[in-house]
Amino acid sequence: MVGFAGWEMPVQYRGVIEEHLAVRNQAGLFDVSHMGEVEVSGAGALHLCQMLTANDVSRLRIGQAQYNLLLNENGGTVDDIVVYRLETDRFLICVNAANTDKDFQWIREKSQGKADVQDTSSRYAQLALQGPLAEKVLQRLTSLSLAGIKPFHFSFGEVSGIRCLAARTGYTGEDGFELYCEPDRSEALWNSLMHAGSDAGLQAAGLGARDTLRLEKAFPLYGHELDDTTTPIEAGLEWVTKFSKDSFLGREALLKQKQEGAQRRLVGLELTEPGIARSDYPILKRGQPIGRVTSGTRSPTLGKSIALGYVGAQEAGVGNEVEVEIRGRRAGARIVPLPFYRREPTGKTSCHKEESDGVS
Repeated sequence: MVGFAGWEMPVQYRGVIEEHLAVRNQAGLFDVSHMGEVEVSGAGALHLCQMLTANDVSRLRIGQAQYNLLLNENGGTVDDIVVYRLETDRFLICVNAANTDKDFQWIREKSQGKADVQDTSSRYAQLALQGPLAEKVLQRLTSLSLAGIKPFHFSFGEVSGIRCLAARTGYTGEDGFELYCEPDRSEALWNSLMHAGSDAGLQAAGLGARDTLRLEKAFPLYGHELDDTTTPIEAGLEWVTKFSKDSFLGREALLKQKQEGAQRRLVGLELTEPGIARSDYPILKRGQPIGRVTSGTRSPTLGKSIALGYVGAQEAGVGNEVEVEIRGRRAGARIVPLPFYRREPTGKTSCHKEESDGVS
């Protein structure tokens, strides 16, 4: 157990690698109740969401979700979020735990009273059931037709007698669901899910496996790949940014960067020599610094050391041979295509941060 954003969070239960592989091959259950929730409602709700985010929220129908970015005036990333359209003029925004208060204050300040903005984090617990057997396990506990819930869609219904918002979203690169329920029902929901999956290889999974799973899929983590000074263009998230919208915060700065070209780019690294690249390790070319690592691990699925990092745009080409400085020692690496891991195209792809705007 470790402290994180004011929460006591499980890093691992039986071991990071075992939990990671369970999610890839069977199913894993995560308690992610630390994630924050902000609700925006009222006649000005849609306009506010459109103004503050990169993606086109107007494309969402009721019952759909969307990966999105809160932006500042300079095009920097205030947070990466998922927006759920609950009603015509009511949106639920899932935000990163460490950013909950910051995001809430930012949205409320920008609303100027034209929409009702509430921090509703205390009303929700969130469990994430992820893996190729997730639907099978969950279907045992609900009358919802899960096969009919497409990626980035959600339905309300009872799971083991507990009222839930069941969304086909996640942060692992596997199929799965995120379940929102009242906090005082979350322990019962957890126990029911674990029992229902006991013969399917379901394992409890902690933050360690959550991080290695998202890294294999090259999903960004706020505070590592994203922050208030990093733009979606630099982070490879231009696909999230809909310049077709009339206006949104940071649009002009991002349009200028798109036209002139970003000075740095997020890239994937595969080490060609022993070692693990950790956050903030220097990336070198011919002994000269060209960037830094943002996240790194040894991939349990691929059996290789992988990392994400920012380098100068001129050095960002796939195949470029570089080095990572690991505790004073240089280890060879090469820039490789992202993501590092792709699930076999059998069944539905559902990812919190998949390259989808959530409305297909």
